[in-house]
Amino acid sequence: MIRLGELDREIVRLALPALGALAVEPVVSMTDTAFVGRLGAEPLAALGITTALLSLFFVVFNFLSYATTPRVARSLGASGRAAAMEQARHALWLALLAGVLATGALELLAPWLVRLMGAEGSVYPLALGYLRLRALAGLAIMWLMAAHGVYRGLQDTRTPFWVTFWINAANVALDYIFIFPLGMGLLGAALASVLAQSAGAAWFYLNLRQLGAVRPWPGLTPLLPFLKVGGELLVRTFSLVGAITLAAAVAARVGTVAVAAHQVAWQIWLFIAMSVDALAIAAQALVARFRGEDPERVRAVADRLLGWGMAVGVLIAALLALGRPWIPRVFTDDAEVLVALGSIWALLWAAQPLNALVFVWDGIFMAAERFRFLAGAMLLSASAGALVMLLAAPLGWGLAGVWWGMITINLARAATLAWGYWRTEMI
Repeated sequence: MIRLGELDREIVRLALPALGALAVEPVVSMTDTAFVGRLGAEPLAALGITTALLSLFFVVFNFLSYATTPRVARSLGASGRAAAMEQARHALWLALLAGVLATGALELLAPWLVRLMGAEGSVYPLALGYLRLRALAGLAIMWLMAAHGVYRGLQDTRTPFWVTFWINAANVALDYIFIFPLGMGLLGAALASVLAQSAGAAWFYLNLRQLGAVRPWPGLTPLLPFLKVGGELLVRTFSLVGAITLAAAVAARVGTVAVAAHQVAWQIWLFIAMSVDALAIAAQALVARFRGEDPERVRAVADRLLGWGMAVGVLIAALLALGRPWIPRVFTDDAEVLVALGSIWALLWAAQPLNALVFVWDGIFMAAERFRFLAGAMLLSASAGALVMLLAAPLGWGLAGVWWGMITINLARAATLAWGYWRTEMI
């Protein structure tokens, strides 16, 4: 019987390195942008276009991480490391196939995709060159996704943290060398990313080979469950991305000041979501492991994680409320934008406890491999939030209406997830 104190320590052991890995990415992205920004407006525009395109393209394959963690963790708890390595092998082979497919598709469709994103004039060749070079890291990116899922399933979030840290540290160093001393410009930034991500994938490959996860081709049949999950997660992801995109579009129609304030509020919201997502990662790993190891303890583990989520959400809400006078000024000193931010600040901080619960519940349901339920819940929730957003402009709700739409999404998610959670067959 695990005492709560021991369980708490295990949650922290998993969540803290996961938080570190999540925090590294946005910092390095800002550094990349700062380097390229010194080259001028056109390279920066090309970077913005291709970064958005790559993010949207690779989100299709995030099931390589989300589906792998619970399958590896449940096998580890139920049958031991050998069974977990078998699941890892399936995920890694699928990552290899997906990487080849993604790279080929990006190289073939690059001119059309860049045009679709609105690149014109001198921005077009810059964006096309950057995209085609960055596409060469497709295999590495897929392998990294799957490897993160494998290690989380093995209850190890330290190794992914250190690999992520050194990948991004190398990326920053190579960015500087290639862009400035070697004078490669935007292509130097692309080459830096390709080399850093490929090195990280090779690091994971060597480690996973030692663990016994790199094995001969298993055949197509064992890979089919991952593909099924991929389709379900795709519905979930695009529902959320669509609602978030709609929020920005509606804010833009409210006015320039409104969309500027919305952008600042969204960046704060996103940073907080990534922080709390560390608990969701811990939930994926722990709940899935206990499903295989000790099913009678699953509910207690999940309840404890939800308690942590509520506590972290309340703490974040308090910090945001107290930071009202100075946090917005970190992002802007425009008086009108600050006033607009002030009008929605209470919505921003008051929603955080609910948001934290939703993110942790999301991790619990992923651990339970209830991906179809998550897809349906997100589709319903995003539709409810979108309806509120669409009413914001004609009814004169302004920016507050946009953010009530954002909150509606998580209110609906909380309602559907709570209903699913308290059904006895959930676990």
